[in-house]
Amino acid sequence: MNYCPRPKYLYKKKIINKLIEKFNYKSVMQVPKLKKIVINQGINVLIYDNKTINNAINNITAITGQKAIYCLSKRDESGFKLRKGTPISIKVTLRRDIMYEFLDRLINIALPRVRDFVGVNKNSFDGEGNYNLGISEQIIFPEINTDSLKNNFGMNITFVTSSKKNKEAKYLLYLFGLPFKTKKNV
Repeated sequence: MNYCPRPKYLYKKKIINKLIEKFNYKSVMQVPKLKKIVINQGINVLIYDNKTINNAINNITAITGQKAIYCLSKRDESGFKLRKGTPISIKVTLRRDIMYEFLDRLINIALPRVRDFVGVNKNSFDGEGNYNLGISEQIIFPEINTDSLKNNFGMNITFVTSSKKNKEAKYLLYLFGLPFKTKKNV
């Protein structure tokens, strides 16, 4: 038997049927799916050095299980004391099984470790069916060693779906188990 991540198995066995039932799709191909998860972490340029960049890349790589890359600034910005070609952020794009494994760890391990957690914001959709989740501290992931962590950066996690409507994407992420805020738990 082949290995299948838990959210992927859940999607194939239960979520597709629930989405077809709720939105009356005529074909299985119309059912929205999670295409990719993009994790982006901005780096403070004022404390920039190669060691900071390498530590941040190693941390994101440990969290996601996939090598992260850094993004360079495209032009000089004197207001930010930024030179062209300076690394300003780190990103990693997750697809297929690695994406589902990260989603499982995020929902079941990392988000419950957030202090005073009541759910994620349900209004962070972009109008095209994509959801953005901001995390202020990376130490919620158990892969991060807090003793050796010098700079604690936050990150932005973008869930890209094949849906063009926020309502469908929200229901898809809800069925995956993403805990949205409700009036009861606020």
